[in-house]
Amino acid sequence: MTPIISMVAPNPSPVVSRIYLSPPHMDGVERELLLRAFDSNWIAPVGPDLDAFECEFAAKLAIPQAVALSSGTAALHLALVLLGVQPGDDVIVPTLTFVASANAVTYVGARPVFLDSDDASWNIDPSLLSEELRRRARVGRLPKAVIAVDLYGQCADYDRISLACRRYEVPLIEDAAEALGASYGDAPAGTLGDIGIFSFNGNKIITTSGGGMLVSSRSDWVNRARHLSTQAREPAPHYEHAGIGYNYRLSNLLAAIGRGQLARLEDRVDRRRANNAYYRRALAGSPGVAFMPDASYGRPTSWLTCITIDPASFGATNEDVRLRLEARDIESRPTWKPMHLQPAFSGCPMVGGAVSNAIFAHGLCLPSGSSLKEDELHTVCELIRSTGAGS
Repeated sequence: MTPIISMVAPNPSPVVSRIYLSPPHMDGVERELLLRAFDSNWIAPVGPDLDAFECEFAAKLAIPQAVALSSGTAALHLALVLLGVQPGDDVIVPTLTFVASANAVTYVGARPVFLDSDDASWNIDPSLLSEELRRRARVGRLPKAVIAVDLYGQCADYDRISLACRRYEVPLIEDAAEALGASYGDAPAGTLGDIGIFSFNGNKIITTSGGGMLVSSRSDWVNRARHLSTQAREPAPHYEHAGIGYNYRLSNLLAAIGRGQLARLEDRVDRRRANNAYYRRALAGSPGVAFMPDASYGRPTSWLTCITIDPASFGATNEDVRLRLEARDIESRPTWKPMHLQPAFSGCPMVGGAVSNAIFAHGLCLPSGSSLKEDELHTVCELIRSTGAGS
């Protein structure tokens, strides 16, 4: 009988011609760390690489500690559990976000209340947030928490958001899933709320293939999240459980990959910001093409470079451009469809909507991976320009 192992190529090298939106970027160090962890037989969801990844991540953000989890969504869920969000509670969430931000609210039985974006950053509008909290305080219906999302790698306006949350004593969760490496002033993304969460999904700036992290300056919260993420097992020789837990721990093998990726974080951010700068130069003269604004208060990562297209000026729609790129095997994608337009959340309250509606109607995310080559960027820009009027 032929051994199964002989059917697997030892070093497969697939040829990839498609230009993806945001593919993983590995450089070999990750493989070495992964194989070292594998050879050590630390396969289970605990081990020295998991401990080291958490310590190195916390040091990168200059925070006391962090807990590595199976996904950013798991981190959001645990953040809400730590804050005591329960069935019947309301949680304010930006409408322009990936669905995980809203899904996690439903996991604890609470109701998302969606708020519109501002034009300056595409993130949750601080003025609308302040007004909504003031209105809810008057009627005795304050939300149990606010989730702010750092959209496409750019921090929300935390001076104003934090001020509003502190005024009404509402806890703030910073969903920095898309923003590792960004900053608000001198503060790293993820450290600007009471609890911060990150994602290491395959399309993020760094990846563990799947994974996430929960951080906080409060060690008791981080320790409780770690406890809950391992099925809430109590310190006993048998399996003892005084509460309900979850199987949310990141594996030691994936943590080894994360360590290699984290060591390259600054390079990966610099490359994505360089992509953004290239697009801005190359498309500067294209009528009707505008970019997601860079807010003045911080440094974005440009996780994804996003544009809006005015068809009246450009001569084509964002969907025309997407299809033109797809015909050349280049992946682009519409901006997030606002949560208040999603059938799953049709019954949830919404404050505003005009800004996020317009971004979705005209927005497009361009290939933004840190391994993009200049000739690939040139091709994308040429195709965008040639799709418009006069092509």
